[in-house]
Amino acid sequence: MTTTISVRTPLGVEILTHEHGGEPRKPLPAEGHPHPAHRLLARTTGEYLFVGLRAATATPAPRPHTLALSPGDICFYDVRYAPVLDFPERFRATVFLVPTDLLGLTEADAGRITRTPVAHASRLGSLLSPLLADLARAAAEARPQVGEMLAWNAVNLLSTLAVEQLGARTPDPESTRSPALTRVLEYVELHLTEPELSPEGIARAHHFSVRYLHKLFKDEGTTVGRWILRRRLDECRRDLMRHGRGSRTIAAVAARWGFLSATHFSRVFRAAYGMSPREWRDTAGRADRFPR
Repeated sequence: MTTTISVRTPLGVEILTHEHGGEPRKPLPAEGHPHPAHRLLARTTGEYLFVGLRAATATPAPRPHTLALSPGDICFYDVRYAPVLDFPERFRATVFLVPTDLLGLTEADAGRITRTPVAHASRLGSLLSPLLADLARAAAEARPQVGEMLAWNAVNLLSTLAVEQLGARTPDPESTRSPALTRVLEYVELHLTEPELSPEGIARAHHFSVRYLHKLFKDEGTTVGRWILRRRLDECRRDLMRHGRGSRTIAAVAARWGFLSATHFSRVFRAAYGMSPREWRDTAGRADRFPR
């Protein structure tokens, strides 16, 4: 028998808990059929935690791989290419479905952390694995508003876990960037609030061609425009969470970070985060008041 408990929030986060007590086992949530070249292997009954990453854009399927898991391990996976489970007949699966942007991850980051589970026996795994499992159960039993707050706390923990994984297993991306790109990114940060910031102006300020500028960002796996938009949205999201329903309006926040049109800002914000700026401000504001 398989039973499912689920929680959905306006943040675009879902928490699902499956109790597997026989065949057929429920597969991991996916945006398509499970990817046959990707397998998660376990030989011991117990509780396993999965984080399904919902990416904003499509990328080629990752290389095939098989990962061995133990009870309590935390495994990130891409919902577009969900792995096949090779598990015991009885086990418990807790799944957090989270947009990558909400965790502050790029596509490249997501590709790296899906290839190495966080072992329950590791320093951070031993701390967060039981805490995440408890949060999932509490969110399922709580009132909707409290469930949203608990889900937001889970997102914060998963973001911390992702940062730790990336720092432990990958080189600092800034150390591998070209000096030219580093200078450009510093320039973008300094001028992010200026609506007229553009590839042409950036290239002119650094005395090289627009074509060369685009090549620098192509090597980074993005474009100039996408980088600027993402950084502006990041700052707007932080401002909205920080100020809540305070004196600064949504239009004022958008204008502060270089958006000329409040309508355009609302449209790109919703496309990036799955909710309007107002919904984000109100939901994040409630979660921020929840005791941690």
